[in-house]
Amino acid sequence: MTTSNKLQIIGIAGTNGAGKDTVGELLAEHYGYLFVSVTELLRAEARRRGLPVEREVLRTISAEWRRELGLGVLVDKAYAEYQVGDYKGLAIASLRNPGEADRVHALGGSVLWIDADPRVRYDRIQANASARGRASEDNKTFEQFQAEEAAEMQSLGGDAATLDMAAVKAKADIFIDNTGEDLASFKSDVEELLGL
Repeated sequence: MTTSNKLQIIGIAGTNGAGKDTVGELLAEHYGYLFVSVTELLRAEARRRGLPVEREVLRTISAEWRRELGLGVLVDKAYAEYQVGDYKGLAIASLRNPGEADRVHALGGSVLWIDADPRVRYDRIQANASARGRASEDNKTFEQFQAEEAAEMQSLGGDAATLDMAAVKAKADIFIDNTGEDLASFKSDVEELLGL
């Protein structure tokens, strides 16, 4: 926190389709933050390697980077971008490993966890897939959506570098539910919780 009581670094975590990018975009557009989606960093790496942009591929790349460069590597990549620009803060989404939450805390930031009803989140993703350029990536049944999320929530049999969103949630400082349909109310709630 700064002396003005506003957060400088906000790690954004939560379930798929809960509104993580919405919060990052809000902070960038209205509060002068740099918004870095670590998922986009991973998508770019998958494309660079000529791999399909699928959740399993992104999970593999992120685990590889964490093993090679440390558990907070994705936060460090975002922080490096922040340091060379003129921003009032840094919003980093989507934290999916507890080492990323630890790194945000080490940098003096806070972690926001966003959640919503699973069916609401699935419907949002399906409705916005084309507009976000993810129609093929998000073309999943509700059951597939739930199975992918279950695989990301717990590090079952994985090492410290694999995804463990439940452990990130356990390290979160601020919690918000985004099950409602009123985007303006959600943004207002976020601003209030973050003291903006």
